[in-house]
Amino acid sequence: MENNEINDEANLNNRGKIIPVNIEEQMKTFYIDYSMSVIVGRALPDVRDGFKPVHRRVLFGMMELANYSNRPYKKSARIVGEVMGKYHPHGDSSIYFTMVRMAQEWAMRYTLIDGQGNFGSQDGDMPAAMRYTEVRMQKFAEAMIEDIDKDTVDYQLNFDDSLKEPTVLPTRVPQLLVNGSSGIAVGMATNMMPHNLSEVIDGCIAYIDNNDIELEELIKYIKAPDFPTGGVIYGYEGVKQALLTGRGRVVLRGKTTIETDARGKEKIVITEIPYQVNRDQLTQKIGDLINDKVIDGISDVNNESNNKEGTRIVVELRKDAVAQVVVNQLFKHSELQTSFGINNVALVKGRPKILNIKELISEFIEFRHEVVVRRTKFELKKAEERAHILEGYIIALDNLDAVIQLIRESATPTIAHEGLMSNFGMSEIQSKAVLELRLQRLTGMEIDKIREEHAEIMKLIERLKEILANEGLRFQIIKDELAEVKAKFGDERKSEIVYADDEINMLDLIEEEDVVVTISHLGYIKRTSARDYRQQRRGGRGAKGSSTRQEDFIEHLFVASTHHTLMIFTEKGRCFWLKVYQIPEGDRTSKGRALQNMIQIAPDDKVRAIIDVKNFEDEEYVNNHYILLCTKQGIINKSKLKDFSRPRQTGINAIEIREGDQLIAARMTDGNCEIMMAVKSGRAIRFPENKVRATGRGGIGVYGIEVDEKNDEVVGMITVNTEDKTRTVLVVSEKGYGKRTFLDDPETGEANYRITNRGGKGVRTIKITDKTGGLVGLLDVTEQEDLMITCESGITIRMAVKAISEQSRATQGVRLIKVDEGDSIAAITKLDEQEEEEIEEAVVVAEDGTLTTETVVPAPEGLEDADEATDQIEDEDDAEDTEEKTEE
Repeated sequence: MENNEINDEANLNNRGKIIPVNIEEQMKTFYIDYSMSVIVGRALPDVRDGFKPVHRRVLFGMMELANYSNRPYKKSARIVGEVMGKYHPHGDSSIYFTMVRMAQEWAMRYTLIDGQGNFGSQDGDMPAAMRYTEVRMQKFAEAMIEDIDKDTVDYQLNFDDSLKEPTVLPTRVPQLLVNGSSGIAVGMATNMMPHNLSEVIDGCIAYIDNNDIELEELIKYIKAPDFPTGGVIYGYEGVKQALLTGRGRVVLRGKTTIETDARGKEKIVITEIPYQVNRDQLTQKIGDLINDKVIDGISDVNNESNNKEGTRIVVELRKDAVAQVVVNQLFKHSELQTSFGINNVALVKGRPKILNIKELISEFIEFRHEVVVRRTKFELKKAEERAHILEGYIIALDNLDAVIQLIRESATPTIAHEGLMSNFGMSEIQSKAVLELRLQRLTGMEIDKIREEHAEIMKLIERLKEILANEGLRFQIIKDELAEVKAKFGDERKSEIVYADDEINMLDLIEEEDVVVTISHLGYIKRTSARDYRQQRRGGRGAKGSSTRQEDFIEHLFVASTHHTLMIFTEKGRCFWLKVYQIPEGDRTSKGRALQNMIQIAPDDKVRAIIDVKNFEDEEYVNNHYILLCTKQGIINKSKLKDFSRPRQTGINAIEIREGDQLIAARMTDGNCEIMMAVKSGRAIRFPENKVRATGRGGIGVYGIEVDEKNDEVVGMITVNTEDKTRTVLVVSEKGYGKRTFLDDPETGEANYRITNRGGKGVRTIKITDKTGGLVGLLDVTEQEDLMITCESGITIRMAVKAISEQSRATQGVRLIKVDEGDSIAAITKLDEQEEEEIEEAVVVAEDGTLTTETVVPAPEGLEDADEATDQIEDEDDAEDTEEKTEE
């Protein structure tokens, strides 16, 4: 009973101190407080400097230890202890692994920490313990803490209120965009991709110039994410949605090449892998796919990567495997292709928000403007304080004798201090500064320096006040500082952008221009701007057109627009499609990329003809045009273009090729042309197109010309419009001889090449001798075009068609290019004439492989003019012809 009475008495005394609460409401409150703590204090980055608190504290701790890029390395454990003990009261491993990631080149697009020691690898190797590794700041990180001592950012108390730390860093770099961020909070997450610094800064400057810039215009500057491990971004729609809305999806592929060893065996070499993919795990996954028979055609896979040469995963193929098919299977079944969900969530004024690319830039620029204003105010305050002291010095110097006498007569410093203030009108600060002035400052030279410093400080004050009063000037400063950052740290994109076939709007991002497309004998393709090929005089040596292997040479060369589609025909009668802009761009001497990396050509097949198609979407266009295919044995096949208007990645059968035959040429017509076919022995046939009926895609076709000799074969086919009387037939022989001939004589109207039925033998089109070699090709040309000739050695020459003589069809022609012993012409093509001055020197390749220049038309002794030299060559040709006739 006594205990119950005591408890009742205690309850009566505590009544009013115990507050009854609803447990459900209390849990809600606690959970919201916890979630906001995680969101703000751990998982989401600040939109201004792009950092979470732990990253910010690591850099601030390194700054306080003076661990700069030009100072010695410090042990990682020292930095971890500094950060953990002063600012980040969490486990040491969380701080150390943050530092490690900031130093990994494959994890950060622009690393912030310079690490020395074992910091792990892309193969999943763990970093060494913090007692073994050393770190210091990168110069890139120093750009993020610059001006932090100029009152540019706010500070807050640390966890025990003993120190202060910055709430944000005054970064000059748009860190959140260039390095991205990822984190999982409570009820939300962020996953922001890294971007290229140069592109981001260009976008920031474009936004400063026009705050109302449209998002569609802005993404022309910031095209897509740019990953530290490179790779290929496949498809653009998901990327575009992320840039426009803040949410999207990016598909990333590894970069592959196909190599062939001396035995002709192919292997796929993976040189770049998708972001955040483990190389060892990828290799293991490919091995599992082989063992489980998911992918067929692979004999072995090895990870040959190292820190010096980078990523190299080699996939050995069986002889019967098609390399591009295997690559596509790897994309489908392994992490060689991955996708990332983009979710641009960041803290804006302490609250999480989804941001598109313009909003991210806007928030950063607004923050930079605030930093510039605060920095300018700080510098103005310091400048005014210094000017005030210098004005006190000047007052003292102007009254030097009186000041010295006053100080000597004063019994104490306090009396002197008050005397300077009362007698010379100095402030308390000025009076104190004058009393502390060293005697050496009273020399004549030092007095002049004081006056000069005052003049300079007054100019600085005027400049700083102007900055504070002029918003345009402040934004110009931001632009200048961004341009400086770009100049210091900007680089080229690492991730290539490849647009998916169903994305039509991508053409808006591709500049339309004419390019020269070349395909070598061994199947290397590239595109080069047509402006890179100079026009030269007939008879010249030419210029180096491509760096090919000794046994390789340029076999196909033509001009196309970057917005067009190429139809690629192989000697076995298959047809493939390739967008011109997808062809890798290279300079005139680069080798290019293996065509097997781009289309699924069988190892024993070869490209023989290419047609440039403007637009497959135009129904009227595809219904009124035809594809003509010609084989080596003289077969010709005609099909509607519409039959080829649905591209397939694996290709289609265009014509049935009989055993021993090959496809050699393809042309597109409007159905009303005349066809000319020529054979190696120098004969050509001309017949109307309507003599060939359309048999449809995949058929055999009909005979176009008779090929009756064992060593003879068809070398080319052209289609001509008879209404165009300006066109001539250009023929070129193996050893560099050629000429032009009108189809019909322009004066008499008589046919030089008579019209016959298809299937005949034809007539002579060029006189074939040992000096000329066999016929290699024919073209229909006008005088407004240029001719480009490529030799098997790689030498290329471009000349005006109008410089080539018009002759009758039975002559051998004139020398167009000097062909070295053992060399021969591999390909000819026509280009639109460019308004260029004729160049009398050309780049040639010496025997030792070096590049030299020499006169295009070597002038014999006594002939200084290049035109005279050309005439001399023609005279030599005439003399040789006379000699041959005499021998006959």
